[in-house]
Amino acid sequence: MGNRNRATTAAAGSVLTAILLASGCGSGGDDARTVTVRAAGAERAVGHGAGDGEDYGEGYGAGAEAGADADADADAEENPSPAGKLSVRDIPKVGNVVTDGAGATLYRFDKDTAQPPRSNCVDTCATLWPAVPADGAQAPAGVDAGLLGSVERPDGTRQLTLAGWPVYRYAKDTLPGEAKGEGVGGTWHALAADGGKAVDGGKAADGGKAADTGKESAPLSAVDDAKLGKLLVDGQGRTLYRFGKDSAWPMKFGCLDACLNTWKPAAPVEAEKAVGIPAGLVGSSERPDGTRQLTIDCWPVYTFTGDTAPGQTNGHGVQGLWFAVNDAGKKIPAKG
Repeated sequence: MGNRNRATTAAAGSVLTAILLASGCGSGGDDARTVTVRAAGAERAVGHGAGDGEDYGEGYGAGAEAGADADADADAEENPSPAGKLSVRDIPKVGNVVTDGAGATLYRFDKDTAQPPRSNCVDTCATLWPAVPADGAQAPAGVDAGLLGSVERPDGTRQLTLAGWPVYRYAKDTLPGEAKGEGVGGTWHALAADGGKAVDGGKAADGGKAADTGKESAPLSAVDDAKLGKLLVDGQGRTLYRFGKDSAWPMKFGCLDACLNTWKPAAPVEAEKAVGIPAGLVGSSERPDGTRQLTIDCWPVYTFTGDTAPGQTNGHGVQGLWFAVNDAGKKIPAKG
């Protein structure tokens, strides 16, 4: 009986920590590391990281509401309103956002594709994120009418696209100008007028171009900070952080669900394009939602929404759990 109990306990522990398939991490090798991690259902149910604990469900960054709210959302999905005349409005902490004729914020989904246009939000996902019908959409000043298009959904209906990206509303936005869906699950983002992510300033900010020179920036580099010394930044100059509730070996993600509204997983980069850091420290891992995240020395790294300009380090030391990363791949100690 004692052996059986110990076996059961060990099995439960393996479920909570995740299934790990690793190449390079923990081996001290010089090759770039690629890690695949899939969190088990039990961990998803209880792990919310540093967020407010709201359950955003499996796979789509948000779960379906129960009871009357779910019925209302289902009705909205079955009878979606046309977009009408679009507008571009400034929403604090998000940016210049495309809204529909009623003022509702419009969104894009990272798991969709723009080239070719394809929607991967169906079934339960489409209840919370209703597809915007293609018919009746009009481009205002500030939006190129040529960027508007449509894509056929699995159910045969046609969905509005902007620069190829399928367009959605968020059921929890109940008032004009709300953008509660921004950053949900780390995969949903309010749309900019050019089809990019409004929070990043549109495609121009996503393109890796240095505004002052017009030259391409390194997607990952080490820079000098007056207070913290050498630290790592992404191609837009945003400081990269690691989280004390993550782990590198075995790989485990502690920042899930609502935590991702504040801490954005950094996109993977090609190790040979990194500047000022050994290529062998640069890798990537698959998150529980299937997206891939940049890792430094096997630790997942993030950007902080509280950093509003390149070079800021406002996330360093937050909650005693978040730390900037140096050019050796180690966390920088909190400020004294």
